[in-house]
Amino acid sequence: METLPPCPKCQSEYSWQEGEMLNCPECGHVWSAHASAEADDVLIVKDANGNLLADGDSVTVIKDLKVKGSSTPLKIGTRVKGIRLVEGDHNIDCKIDGFGPMKLKSEFVKKN
Repeated sequence: METLPPCPKCQSEYSWQEGEMLNCPECGHVWSAHASAEADDVLIVKDANGNLLADGDSVTVIKDLKVKGSSTPLKIGTRVKGIRLVEGDHNIDCKIDGFGPMKLKSEFVKKN
């Protein structure tokens, strides 16, 4: 059985195909099956509130985070400028003043 790509609008995994078009039952979005193959190169990362993040955005940490190798945690409200999105579990690559280069999970930040 062929697996269909998720909806590009709401990321629902329940898309279905009708002819050359793909449909989303949750948001009603309809898109071309050919266009979805080109859109696979785009990395989609959302913050804790569901806002889309992009390279270069500024974010704020929403929870105190323990940092391996450091005795001080990353405090709530810490602002991070110029993030870079990467593949993987920790999908934000950044440099934080006082801590240095670090990887963060997008579920622990909110977009400014």
